[in-house]
Amino acid sequence: MEAAQGTGGFSPDDETPVFVISVAAQLAGMHAQTLRQYDRLGLVSPSRTRGGGRRYSARDVTLLREVQRLSQDEGVSLAGIQRILDLEHQVKALRSRVIELRVQVDALKSALGSGSRVFAAGRAGEVVAVRAGQRPAPSVIPSSALVVWRGRR
Repeated sequence: MEAAQGTGGFSPDDETPVFVISVAAQLAGMHAQTLRQYDRLGLVSPSRTRGGGRRYSARDVTLLREVQRLSQDEGVSLAGIQRILDLEHQVKALRSRVIELRVQVDALKSALGSGSRVFAAGRAGEVVAVRAGQRPAPSVIPSSALVVWRGRR
């Protein structure tokens, strides 16, 4: 929680649980008992006080409105709404993972350089990366092995 500039108070963000159930119900345009039902079903999970009271954030209220819209305007069942919310969470998590992987790929590309990689057989027959135009160190044990590699056509 950040202090509000010039007031000395705090400025809650969308995640800060500040609304009691009656206020959240009024903001969402529904009855408090409906909020309790949605909590029991796991559609909206508000924070809890030490005494067990529910505290809703602005994001929770937005979610309550979306649940109500899907239910009343679109005719989606509560089970269907739960599935939609689960899929939205999965999509968000996957998008986040894609971003992480892109950062890793970019880091690996820059670490490897922009040139293409060349591989050769090392002294013990292992595969080693060498610079283009360079040969691996000569082998102490002569070899008559031949490896043929054919790239994709």
